[in-house]
Amino acid sequence: MSIAVRFRHAYPGFALDVDLDLPGRGVTALFGHSGSGKTTLLRCIAGLERATGRLSIDGAVWQDDDTFVPTHRRPIGYVFQEASLFPHLSVQGNLDFGMKRAQRAPSFPAREGGAGGGRDNGCRPAGADFQHIIELLGIGTLLDRKPDRLSGGERQRVAIARALLTAPRLLLMDEPLAALDLARKNEILPYLERLHDELEIPVLYVSHAPDEVARLADHIVVMEGGREVAQGPLIDVLSRLDLPIRLGEDTGVVLDGTVVERDENWQLARIGFSGGTVWVRDGGHALGHPVRVRILARDVSIAREPQHDSSILNCLPAEVAEIADDAHPALALVKLMLGKSAVVARLTHRSACGLGLKPGAQVYAQIKAVALIG
Repeated sequence: MSIAVRFRHAYPGFALDVDLDLPGRGVTALFGHSGSGKTTLLRCIAGLERATGRLSIDGAVWQDDDTFVPTHRRPIGYVFQEASLFPHLSVQGNLDFGMKRAQRAPSFPAREGGAGGGRDNGCRPAGADFQHIIELLGIGTLLDRKPDRLSGGERQRVAIARALLTAPRLLLMDEPLAALDLARKNEILPYLERLHDELEIPVLYVSHAPDEVARLADHIVVMEGGREVAQGPLIDVLSRLDLPIRLGEDTGVVLDGTVVERDENWQLARIGFSGGTVWVRDGGHALGHPVRVRILARDVSIAREPQHDSSILNCLPAEVAEIADDAHPALALVKLMLGKSAVVARLTHRSACGLGLKPGAQVYAQIKAVALIG
């Protein structure tokens, strides 16, 4: 499955111009500052705004010069910043509405070159998914409550469940955590991770929050001024030096790994990834559990020889892959390959010269801090 988006859309003071080929599974983050075009792009994909161009999902054309499938016929789930639950209905009633929408949805156009329509999108019927989705989102005890008796995080979990029960082929999420305080946000993130791990529905996730993107996304589209300035697998895009993407306070990379050891005495865990292992603060995960870590450029230093009398726990052999200028002329960004994994270090050009750094040089990456983010 794949998602192809070619849109041009202009109105006073703004123009959207994108050309995207997105994966048909996992979470794709649409990331950028406010006003960069993220929500406009999502609304065009939903058919809420009519752009010029073409949109196809797994070969089924939703829009081109001759076709425009209206929003109510597009098999999508849409989750907004606000939960927008029906206040007069219980949680069960709101969820029933989602299932009824799936049952009465009209047949969907066939794929290009294929036969048949209908809503056979690789998902089970909504009714069969009900208990699974309730369990995934932890809302089984809320079914008899009205929305005014729910917390913000609970309301948003119900809204996500309702969207999933429409049996969507594509789930659109427009900053679903933006209206929540930090405590409620931290409450709901683990549920979003469970959805990511257990459901095959592709998700387009609009956010300008670095922690959400680093924790949830598999793929990223970086938006600026209505255009995509970078797109690709999250791990690859974050390690690019030609256009360093700052998720928040600094340039950094994200790596997927596994818990391979826990040191209960010092409250540390050792995370294995394709380039070696790193020690992090113990997050309580069991051995063998998949996790994601984030390493900021400011927390990586470079040495020509391994350092044995240092407070830095993580010292790994690496190869210099690339050197580029940073925002300040005194500073350089150095891309280091640890096996097949890349990390980025920030240091002065003077230090890079003193170490004789150049592509292919064999060095040691000293990683001072590693954040366990999921």
